[in-house]
Amino acid sequence: MTKLILALIAGTIFGLGLAISQMINPNKVLAFLDIAGDWDPSLALVMAGALSVAIAGFRWARRHEKPVLGSRFHITLKTALDKPLLSGAALFGMGWGMTGYCPGPAFASLALGSQEAHLMVISIYAGFWAAGLLNGKN
Repeated sequence: MTKLILALIAGTIFGLGLAISQMINPNKVLAFLDIAGDWDPSLALVMAGALSVAIAGFRWARRHEKPVLGSRFHITLKTALDKPLLSGAALFGMGWGMTGYCPGPAFASLALGSQEAHLMVISIYAGFWAAGLLNGKN
């Protein structure tokens, strides 16, 4: 139960951060991605903040054998740039550029009742399903 409550708190803080930074506003995100047009660089500060938290978290993880509330860290051992990784990254980037949503902000936007966010989340799960079919995992 403790894990569930802490996960809910962490998710709420994450969602609030996305809302405050306007990462759940597709127009703001698309303006950030439009470097050849009317570019809005303000989300670079959000990314820098996220990167600093991630770096601190990875440094902490390297010094410990396991997480506080888990039996082991779940870190991939894959290091190769293979076809599934590159094609998945390309599809992710195209979807982000077309909609202004990446998965975290799309899920956070569900709380606002956004039809676009609901469509995006449905599309994310359809993509998971399709990838499973293509890889023989469904």
